[in-house]
Amino acid sequence: CLSNFTFLPCPAVSYMPLTKSASAGPRLDNDKLYRYSYSAEVGLNRLTGSTRGNTGFRISSDVDISLIWRNPEIQDEQLLRLQISNVEVESVGKRSRKNNIFHGSSAESILGKVRLEALQRPFMVLWKMGKIRSLYAHKAEPSTIKNLKRGVAMLSFSKLKYSIFEYKATKDQVIRTKHLDTCKTQEMGFTTHSPVLGISGKSTSETVITLENGIIKSADVEETHILSINARHKAATKVLSRQSLMLKKIEVGPTEAAGKDVASVVKSLDDKLMSVGVMVEKVKTKCKGCPNLMDTWKVVRSQLEPGSLSKAEAPRSFLTLLHSLRKASKSEILTVLRNCSKTVLPQLVDAVTSAQTPSSLSAILEFLNFSKKEGLVLQERFLYACGFASHPTETMLQSLLDLSQGQIGSTEIKESIVIIMGALLRKLCLKGACELPTVLKVKEMLLAGPDSTQMESEVQMYLLALKNALLPEGVPILAKYAESEVGAFSTIAITALQRYDPQLITPEVKKTLNRIYHQNKRIYEKNVRAAAADLIMSSNPSYMEVKNLLLSIGHLPHEMNKYMLSKVQDILRFEMPACKLVRQVMKDMVSHNYDRFSKTGSSSAFSGFMARTADVTCTYNLDILYSGSGVLRRSNMNIYGQGNNALLHGLQVTIEAQGLESLIAATPDEGEEELESFAGMSALLFDVQLRPVTFFKGYSDLMSKMFSMSGDPISVVKGLILLTDHSQVIPLQSGLRASAEFQGGLAIDISGGMEFSLWYRESKTSVNNRGALVVIGNVTVDTDFVSAGVEVGFETEATLDFITTVQFSEYPFLVCMQMDKTTFPFRYLSTNQILGDQLVPGSEFPLHQENSNMCKKVFEQAW
Repeated sequence: CLSNFTFLPCPAVSYMPLTKSASAGPRLDNDKLYRYSYSAEVGLNRLTGSTRGNTGFRISSDVDISLIWRNPEIQDEQLLRLQISNVEVESVGKRSRKNNIFHGSSAESILGKVRLEALQRPFMVLWKMGKIRSLYAHKAEPSTIKNLKRGVAMLSFSKLKYSIFEYKATKDQVIRTKHLDTCKTQEMGFTTHSPVLGISGKSTSETVITLENGIIKSADVEETHILSINARHKAATKVLSRQSLMLKKIEVGPTEAAGKDVASVVKSLDDKLMSVGVMVEKVKTKCKGCPNLMDTWKVVRSQLEPGSLSKAEAPRSFLTLLHSLRKASKSEILTVLRNCSKTVLPQLVDAVTSAQTPSSLSAILEFLNFSKKEGLVLQERFLYACGFASHPTETMLQSLLDLSQGQIGSTEIKESIVIIMGALLRKLCLKGACELPTVLKVKEMLLAGPDSTQMESEVQMYLLALKNALLPEGVPILAKYAESEVGAFSTIAITALQRYDPQLITPEVKKTLNRIYHQNKRIYEKNVRAAAADLIMSSNPSYMEVKNLLLSIGHLPHEMNKYMLSKVQDILRFEMPACKLVRQVMKDMVSHNYDRFSKTGSSSAFSGFMARTADVTCTYNLDILYSGSGVLRRSNMNIYGQGNNALLHGLQVTIEAQGLESLIAATPDEGEEELESFAGMSALLFDVQLRPVTFFKGYSDLMSKMFSMSGDPISVVKGLILLTDHSQVIPLQSGLRASAEFQGGLAIDISGGMEFSLWYRESKTSVNNRGALVVIGNVTVDTDFVSAGVEVGFETEATLDFITTVQFSEYPFLVCMQMDKTTFPFRYLSTNQILGDQLVPGSEFPLHQENSNMCKKVFEQAW
């Protein structure tokens, strides 16, 4: 609804105020020519800071306006002739002669002879009842020229919506403010589904019209568009567009033409004039001298080697490659894929998939052979890139559906395909595409999936897919599997329900969770009960639900007592939503007493702040549950980002272990006597659940891994992710168009490991996160004769390690948790320059005091 109705630069002998009640527009005197000076300029800059990024241009001219024809039956239907002359093009910002491309240049040398002639060729406007009905110009004229003519004529893009305007009117002046934030431009393009990682915009426009003796003496328009990166609002661009019209003189004009209708009059005056519409046209510009895909690849490939992925150069090169891929054909992409070294190929697959064009998707599907097991790494990188897609299409989802129904060489890949289909399903539903045929097919498949198979691995696969899809219809299915006799099913189902809006956790689901926690029907594993308790507390619990949870403390397995106590204390300390109700319950001395709240153990739950800025608040929580013998049962680390009134689950890394008590001749806890030896790791990254990784399964596998264990971590996810992806076109009232492209690339390496030493009676689990982030925004005004642009952004590199050491040589065993971030750089970027380079000091994130005391003992013994 970008209504470009600022004014038609035509004086009125009977001026009608621009109000909703106005039924007719201005009427021109015949036999008169009104000559105005006109200018349209656009400037681009960073919102704050350096002025070196100022860029833009101004087009100025004279405009002659005269009445050609008036409908004899409807006096307010008029045909106006407009002609632009004396065109000049100049720079907006202050530049030296050396850096000013306009200095000493004529309009003809800048626009070219053909374009200048077209711009100065007369055109016509049909003005009826105060609104522009049509514009007549030569159809063969370049789109840029026709758009500039539309800007000069101040054409309305659509019917005026008075609700978005504010008016101030006096006898000789009208001021109109237009609020553009509620308008939809013609080409929104796409944007990132999470507002935390997205782009915010603010747009305003003000028109001031000055009258003299009922004639428009001057009109000025100032239009501002600000685009900022939500994660760092300081990284923002500003588009400033101005138009100015000033009456120079009134002369004798052409006589009024005779005729009964507009079409015949226009044809009699110039038979090449045609109605070309009032909407601004797309401008196709060709990049002269721009490198092709292969040239770009040769420049960036060395920065995409595995050893470079922790440096900012990797995501920066990834984004450069991405832009080139989005312009490339399928054959060009296949050529690069087929001529790539093995070490860089996984990163290239990330980039090709992230491009999300029909050509790139077709090329990568032709390149990968899913029927062979050998290409597992490349296949999984493709699938993960699909899961992180910023604007997935039905075609992408259909491609995965086709793959899942075809021949697949690897069981792991089949599982990943189905799990990622759940992520695509959610993103398509979020953008209103939930009723597309393919979406409906996949939805039906996932909902029926868990009950359609007897294989445990396939049931887990479908439950993980539902965890990604977050379908409201999936809640009853997940609630059913939460009570399963298979612990893995229960854990996945409950953690999936934790991701839903609390409003969807119905009373029936809560009854299920309470049955699990309180073991009303059967015995459950500790980690399943702990997950149920977490979900009860985070889903608007009732007074009795909280009271029963508190009363259970003291009657639980030893380490679970300590876990629940720590969870309650964390809710109070971090002021979570349930804290008021917990305090209310704790007023009852039966629920809150020394005996209950003095339980000891090593299990814990702790939440804290990683970072708090004006733009984003980043929090973390660490939940660790041990078995009574001192062996890790579950370690769960979560990182959340909150900003722009939205929450992003940035990271969840869960390490689970079971059945290890026999190694140290310990007695398993109740309900866990028959559990098979197992250890594995599961990761959720940027709201996308990935396929879990198994460290070992079964006693024989455990023993072989123990004797061959190198201590090296196992990679869970590694690659390049397109985090931010925003594209839009802003039609300016001058007829020019501003194109905005914001992309954020993340190079990430998440790995985890578990070491177990019988000799030293010590176990160590580690989660290592390394990454580099680059976010760059480009805003350009690109015509086919001149262009201007500005670039903003930021980049950073960081490392975050979480290590848990357990010494179980004696009881109570010693547990030390460490969560460290290293010193890392942060840089603000602007067009080809670094504006600020700072080092953010490293630190060890605080955990509870008991942990600090325990770490001192662990390291004293190690020393």
